[in-house]
Amino acid sequence: MSTISFRVSEDEIELIKNYTKINNISMSSFIKNLILDKIEEDLNLDEERILNAMKKIKKEKTITSEELWERLDV
Repeated sequence: MSTISFRVSEDEIELIKNYTKINNISMSSFIKNLILDKIEEDLNLDEERILNAMKKIKKEKTITSEELWERLDV
């Protein structure tokens, strides 16, 4: 298993320590879950954007290439 380190202020580390202690979870689990939840949230937002774009495309009226040439008088 890999290790990730990052810098936080003394106030931030105390807040994190207190929060994890009160909620009876390890700091490692807490931070890992936050990161994974954020990634999942972002992926869901991207998926939602893609689905909305696909719905919009399906609603748009399309024409064949022949119809296009006729409209352009070519």
